[in-house]
Amino acid sequence: MPLIPQPPPPAGGALLARLHAINAQFGYLPEDELRRAADELGVPLSQVYSTASFYAAFSFEPRGRHTIRVCQGTACYIRGGRRILEELKRLLGVEEDETTDDLCFTLKTVYCLGACGLSPSMQVDNDIYGRLKPDLLPHILEKYRPAEGRMQEDKRQEA
Repeated sequence: MPLIPQPPPPAGGALLARLHAINAQFGYLPEDELRRAADELGVPLSQVYSTASFYAAFSFEPRGRHTIRVCQGTACYIRGGRRILEELKRLLGVEEDETTDDLCFTLKTVYCLGACGLSPSMQVDNDIYGRLKPDLLPHILEKYRPAEGRMQEDKRQEA
């Protein structure tokens, strides 16, 4: 018998399903939605946070529509992965684990993308880019920017 009685867990993975639904709707897990989920599922808020914080798929902060993962594993690092990361930070105006103000990109570092033969490499959503050089990055990012953002960027460059 536990020292502190606990309510039974929600049936059939309901908590995890709810977290996925919230994350899909908002792109992250807002506190008020987590509180609502806890109330509706009849579980302590601490259990909701414990489950959500266990999985890397969830975030408590807004994330960009596109996630950029820059490899800093040995092969990528030796072949210029740090320069790639620094240039992305400069181009996006964010640090590691931050999201651009327009919520377009979130920048992450990883230690293996499984593309060591293509080092240095990065991943944008599900797309892998290898044999990178800093001057290629603006062209890659352009593919993921919304059309209105590209037009505004073009106007700034013309001025």
